[in-house]
Amino acid sequence: MRARCVIDTLAGKLFNTAHIHHLWETKMSDTQEVLVDVSDGVMTITMNRPEAKNAMNKAMAEGISAAIDTFEANADIRVAVLTGNGGTFCSGMDLKGFLKGESPSVKDRGFGGISHYSPAKPLIAATEGYALAGGFELVLACDMVVASRATKFGLPEVKRSLVAGAGGVFRLPQQIPERIAMEMVMTGDHYSAERMYECGLVNALADEGKALEGAKELAARIAVNGPLATAASKKIMREYKSWPHDEIWARQQEIMNPVFASEDAREGATAFAEKRAPNWQGK
Repeated sequence: MRARCVIDTLAGKLFNTAHIHHLWETKMSDTQEVLVDVSDGVMTITMNRPEAKNAMNKAMAEGISAAIDTFEANADIRVAVLTGNGGTFCSGMDLKGFLKGESPSVKDRGFGGISHYSPAKPLIAATEGYALAGGFELVLACDMVVASRATKFGLPEVKRSLVAGAGGVFRLPQQIPERIAMEMVMTGDHYSAERMYECGLVNALADEGKALEGAKELAARIAVNGPLATAASKKIMREYKSWPHDEIWARQQEIMNPVFASEDAREGATAFAEKRAPNWQGK
């Protein structure tokens, strides 16, 4: 399956795969801050303000949030990739929009539509160019990262007497060694993709211009697996640290039970025995 859909951020509408064929030749708006492509169970969400290095404004945040809604609602979409157009990921908040009184956040979902919210299914960041400030915090909100070697990461807020308040100051030390995170937050400097790979933040490095290709390859390896199992596994991995120690096994079991009792679990075992690819139903 291959489809392409565009979020009309001005009208606030998300046209899902059911409307795809009506959109091929239709220009939906003069400003398309977010582009969405669905292929083989993988959704690619592209931030599309290259003239502003994909700085986050209100329309783009709402577009990402709308794309996530479709990602979660469509059982045929197993994994999503967040990337940026024009050779860069996201340079942070759009200061021009900020000066106009715009907030680049979505209610209950935070900066860019995802800083306060994690979809049930896996979300991969594919980075090129700059992933700075709020842009880096979008990366930290994703589950996995494929980065071009040309990517520069950083939380430069302290250089402007600000705080990385979209998750940077607490997510970064959860994902890399605390002393390295402290250095990054306190200096506000830029750090290379290679350094972030060494620290364990980045899953895979790609040549310049190839991060999205690498992220799609990773997504394809995930998309072939049981969707109920990947969602349950992500939920456990995201939540277990907040569980009381003596409740970990019970809480894990509560999440696992519906997966083991599902039709997909039986299909997985049957497909293995019959030496064929499984046909997942998501139930």
